[in-house]
Amino acid sequence: MHAIGSRFATFVVAVSLLVGLVMNAPAARITPYQALTAGASVSRVAIVGDSYTNGTAIGGQGANAWPALAWKSLARRGVQVAADVAAEGRAGYGVRGDQGNLFGDLTPRAVKPDDALVVFYGSRNDQGVDPNVLSGQVFNAFAHAHGIAPNARLLVIGPPWPTADVPTAILQIRDILAFQASLAGATFIDPIAAGWFFDRPDLIGRDGVHPTDAGHAYMADKIAPLIGDQLPRRV
Repeated sequence: MHAIGSRFATFVVAVSLLVGLVMNAPAARITPYQALTAGASVSRVAIVGDSYTNGTAIGGQGANAWPALAWKSLARRGVQVAADVAAEGRAGYGVRGDQGNLFGDLTPRAVKPDDALVVFYGSRNDQGVDPNVLSGQVFNAFAHAHGIAPNARLLVIGPPWPTADVPTAILQIRDILAFQASLAGATFIDPIAAGWFFDRPDLIGRDGVHPTDAGHAYMADKIAPLIGDQLPRRV
């Protein structure tokens, strides 16, 4: 599987690619989406993530993935986005995904020199990685993004957890990301502190890990405004 890279805005173009998933969910075929908007100023956005971004057989594939839904939401507000997504199942900053990539490896697949914003989302997959190693890999990924797109802002979204009983390892990942985001001058968003998915079992599949289509719609509602706030204002 290759990480997916796509452009989005108001209409959806289907292209078939085989994509791996995070954790132990079964493999599924998803449909990346591409959109182009005519006659409007467009902001370029790059997204790096895991299966919370590319979806799984449980939900969030193709047009139902949170990025596709977020672009539609932003377009309704007059914010036009062209996006490239590189997301790989089971990947993290310090853990290699289904195709052997770290977030740092996925970064150049999504990030372009003229990007206005680079978004990193996750990853719960980094549980068990030595904290010093993880911190170094996070630093490298952010530095790589800055090196490719020096004028882009960085938006770093930590790993969410489906219940209020958050494991210590996840909190440690969150804290490392928050620290490295501050060093990189990035905006850090903490889904755990914000209570994403807490008391919403309807948004997570039976495996207790992966969001359903409703869960992806929920993430789009959360993330679209965060992205919109980071993009340059056009008059």
